Amino acid sequence: MNFSLSFYIGYRYWRAKKTNAFASFITLFSVSGILLGVAALIVVSSVMNGLEGQLKQRILGAVPQLTVHASSSIADWQKQVEKLSLLPGVVGATPSISTQAMLQSASNIGAAQVYGIYPDQEKSLLKTTQNVYSGNFDLLEAGKYRIILGAELARVLDVAPGDKIRVLSGDGVVYTPLGPVPSQRKFTVVGIFEMGSQVDGTLAYVHHDDAQRLMRQTPGEIKQLRLYLDDPFNAAKIAPKVTAQFATPVTTTDWRDTYGHLFGAVKMEKNMMSLMLSLIIAVAAFNIVSALVMMVVDKTTDVAVLKTQGLTTPNVMGVFLIQGSLNAILGLISGVTVGVLLTFNLNSITHFLGISILGAGQNLPVQLELSQLTWIVVGTLVMTLLATIYPAIRAANVQPATALRYE
Repeated sequence: MNFSLSFYIGYRYWRAKKTNAFASFITLFSVSGILLGVAALIVVSSVMNGLEGQLKQRILGAVPQLTVHASSSIADWQKQVEKLSLLPGVVGATPSISTQAMLQSASNIGAAQVYGIYPDQEKSLLKTTQNVYSGNFDLLEAGKYRIILGAELARVLDVAPGDKIRVLSGDGVVYTPLGPVPSQRKFTVVGIFEMGSQVDGTLAYVHHDDAQRLMRQTPGEIKQLRLYLDDPFNAAKIAPKVTAQFATPVTTTDWRDTYGHLFGAVKMEKNMMSLMLSLIIAVAAFNIVSALVMMVVDKTTDVAVLKTQGLTTPNVMGVFLIQGSLNAILGLISGVTVGVLLTFNLNSITHFLGISILGAGQNLPVQLELSQLTWIVVGTLVMTLLATIYPAIRAANVQPATALRYE
């Protein structure tokens, strides 16, 4: 196949003024459809990536990403923490303990997941410390029975730093002749943190030893280790490597047990939006079929003459493949340019138009991923190339004797 000849003829046909006005309109419609579809797919995918990244930071930055549970006390846990911290994908590990509890203030009652931590172990790892605006984790001292609440939980309980609340835990229940009595302690609120997500209404932090006393366990006995990962979405892959580091059998749990459904819903919504926008591109791409078929009909005589001059069947196919691909590339380049520009300036545009999607003063999170952009470009090119095959085959099957019979 003489590619240069096919490209030259196809390029000339593409640049030439169309004699069929309807074919020109269909071509313009298909190019515009590819432009709008690609641009919309880039913008929507970037916003969905941003929302997913924001959820990952605000939720998975506060809850345990991967937790190791041992049936008995972990011997020499400091060395075990050092070994786990060296694993690929693991940022660090700290002792942890948790319990579901009821929190009662003077005016209200609420439920929360209470985590016991060692502040000096967690300060360099716990992302929540960056969002504490009243008090800090250094105020959690063993034996002082102090607690730090999420902002929404503090609002429900109507408490502020300095107020006292009663914490009732289902762990450590004592059975009496009057029935089971939950373990309870009075704690002093010393801080409030805010992550800007639903965890603000469900989390509380106390000192590890105080949590063990609340649950009627031996203070200082470590049965759980909380791991921080560089990417929480890799928790399932890292878990087997973590359990292999222990001489005794241990089990692991991760964030998917509590928040997997939320991220699953976000992923499904992201995939469905991408599918719908991809269908727009598909419709626009297959409009190229209509335009090229009309072009083949208009150029039947030309194709017959070219074949009598020695143009081979692959060369004829190449002419129309080139012509359709140039339309697709024009729409793709325009769509990528518009999509990227809109993505980087989306918040400025919405502010200028006075549109507030997330509420006053809040910006849309935008995260443009190069790999995703590459898939959009490659997918559009493949889709449009497939759309040009049928018209090209039809042009290649033109019989010169039949086409030139009445010329």
